[in-house]
Amino acid sequence: MDIYSNITNRRISVYLPPGYDQSNKRYPVIYYLHGFMNNDSILPNGKNILDMAIAKNKIRPYILVIADNNTLFSGSFYSNSSLTGYWSDFEAKELVAYMDKNFRTIATRDARGIGGHSMGGYGTIRIGMKRPDVFASVYALSACCLTANISPRVEGLAAAEAIKTREDVAKAERGPLGTFARAAAWSPNPDNPPLYLDLPVKDGKVRPDIVAKWVANSPLEMLEEHAANLRKYYAIAIEIGTSDGLLASNKQLHETMTGLQIPHHYEEYDGDHTNRVRERIERNVLPFFSKNLAAPANPTSPSPQSNH
Repeated sequence: MDIYSNITNRRISVYLPPGYDQSNKRYPVIYYLHGFMNNDSILPNGKNILDMAIAKNKIRPYILVIADNNTLFSGSFYSNSSLTGYWSDFEAKELVAYMDKNFRTIATRDARGIGGHSMGGYGTIRIGMKRPDVFASVYALSACCLTANISPRVEGLAAAEAIKTREDVAKAERGPLGTFARAAAWSPNPDNPPLYLDLPVKDGKVRPDIVAKWVANSPLEMLEEHAANLRKYYAIAIEIGTSDGLLASNKQLHETMTGLQIPHHYEEYDGDHTNRVRERIERNVLPFFSKNLAAPANPTSPSPQSNH
């Protein structure tokens, strides 16, 4: 149905390494998933950071891609939704195919990595566990929404339940808006106008059927089913700040993956949900992909039909 977005026409930011236009080399690609209420913008001075890291041989040259995953509700949660669009498919299929056609990528899974922060960390785990045929390395920063509350507090969702129209959505604060974004992703309902979704509460009462849909979309709920897929990855990394409210769920993800014998690196650091993200990307994420994405077997090849 795709009422609220058109993912066939998305804004995409692409970082090309120095010398891209002067050579026929092909490059590995990092697909980065942004957080809730963010967009495709590369971090402030992101291009300079990447250029300098490559110049100093701290990282290998590669392409970085960030697609705008905004919706009416300010975030897709990288889920396939009949309401806002098929965002998992967009990232893992359409976007990858577009990049391989229009840029000089190394078009193999071994040369593709996926990573993201917060909502993007959720999307990284969600897409990663289902698409080891597309990506070979995964890095999740401060992933949100790893668990779902089977007994949500009605009072905590009262502000969201008070929203009735698209005009109300436009004025909503971050908390209620996030609730609607998750509902659009995980419990769309084409028979419930005008917003065409179901919240986990209605008329002040919890709706177990909708809660069950949210639980089914939590990575910890899906993990065992997709454990074999995650074991296919060359490298997986998870990190979380010790002052982040999401610490417990990320630690649970780590412990569950350990129990399922899924190889991965887990790290806790001194920080909260956002205060050190740029530093962590520069110091940890970029070198991780530089190390774990395959080098080209053939460093040069004919250019695609279009370079940009």
